[in-house]
Formats: sequence, C-alpha cells, structure tokens
Amino acid sequence: MRCPFCQCADTKVTDSRATDDGKAIRRRRECQKCGRRFTTYEMVEEVPLIVVKKDGRHELFDRNKLLNGLLRACNKREVKRQQLEDIVTKVERNIRNTLAQEVSSEKIGEMVLGELRSVDEVAYIRFASVYREFADLESFMAELQHLMGTKEKK
Repeated sequence: MRCPFCQCADTKVTDSRATDDGKAIRRRRECQKCGRRFTTYEMVEEVPLIVVKKDGRHELFDRNKLLNGLLRACNKREVKRQQLEDIVTKVERNIRNTLAQEVSSEKIGEMVLGELRSVDEVAYIRFASVYREFADLESFMAELQHLMGTKEKK
C-alpha cells in the first residue's frame, strides 16, 4: 500500500479490526519513510452476477426480486421469512461458488425449487406454476404427479 502523503510503497500495518457491520477490515498503517499514519479499508470485491433470461435478455442478479417471488409463492402459508431468506442466500452462494459470471434464470429457478420443496409443497407448486409457465391443466397435473410420485418413493 502506498503512503498517500509521500507515495512510498513501504508501509506497515499497526492495527487491524473488523468494521461494525463485519463487511470490511479497517487497517491503521504507518509509512516507514515519513512516519505518518493513515487508514485503509479492505473488503471483498463481488463480481456482478448476470442472469440470462429465457428471452435472452441480461440483467443483474437481484436477491430481493427472488425473495419477493418466494414471498408471493408462500402467501398465506406457514413459512417464516427467515426460511425464505435462507433459501435465497443458499442459492446465491451456490451460484457464486461456481465462479460463473452468468447464470440462466432456468438454473436459478431449479435451484429454488429444489430448496422450496422441502419447506412447503404448496409453495413449491405455486412457484413452479409461475416459473415453469404451466400452459394448461395437464402440465400442472404432471408436476403434481411428479411431486406425489417422488414423495411416495421416500
């Protein structure tokens, strides 16, 4: 780290602490040449995550948009908001762990469905009906039968 006063590259860290929100590290540094002290902040740089929509459009990943979709699917269900926030966090973490900069909306939807299924089956069907765009009663029934078939195998 260069000294902001004399531009010398030789500085040492005298103190390190996490910030109040825990998202950065505050470092007190001292220049070895001029002896002046200054503060730097170190934080994780998150690469923007791009979602590729079904129609080919690209947009930034928005965890609030995903959470709102889950909240709509769980309307009037006994599902705690924290459970839904945990699902969104887990899905986002799994996507970021792949180190891909782009992810399809289909992949996100499948990941959410995988998590939502164990939380509430009615919410799962509601989310699936919007995500998979059921065109008719047959496609809706096919999803229900699939859900019931895998439930019987357990």
